[in-house]
Amino acid sequence: MTSTSSETRPFRAADLGTLVVMAWSGEAPDGDMPYLLAYSLGDGAEGPEGSTAAVEALLENNGLPVGGDLVDGNGRPSLPVSLLVESGSAVVTMPGFNAQCAPPPEWLAAVGERGFAYFVFTTRPWPEAEPGKPIEPEALAAFAGAEETLNAAAHIVLPARSLRG
Repeated sequence: MTSTSSETRPFRAADLGTLVVMAWSGEAPDGDMPYLLAYSLGDGAEGPEGSTAAVEALLENNGLPVGGDLVDGNGRPSLPVSLLVESGSAVVTMPGFNAQCAPPPEWLAAVGERGFAYFVFTTRPWPEAEPGKPIEPEALAAFAGAEETLNAAAHIVLPARSLRG
């Protein structure tokens, strides 16, 4: 199937606003699960609504369904999003988006053990969670676990790569 311009939403980076990626690990039945959450602060040129639409367009233009099925990057070598874990940093890259964060040691251990992170890229803005500002675990759990956040997100099993191969 070929894509025409009428099927693709226009994407303007200025509308995204500030994009943030945060890492944490959480209990799963088979051990710690490394999570990554990407969101906008909603401070784009067109405000929170414009940021939501821009993130949605970014995800859809990269073949990442919002509110849809889990995308397993282990089975999709051509997936346009990648995760590099190196020297205590996690870098997420995709066309139109590149972000780095310094995950906690328990996240690094969990991603080292599993070889992937569960990546949630939500279209729902979170203006209160600014970079460099402490976030209480309860606030993270409330936002990341909210139905509105999860239903407005692309969910990706993102294989972790390193420079060492």
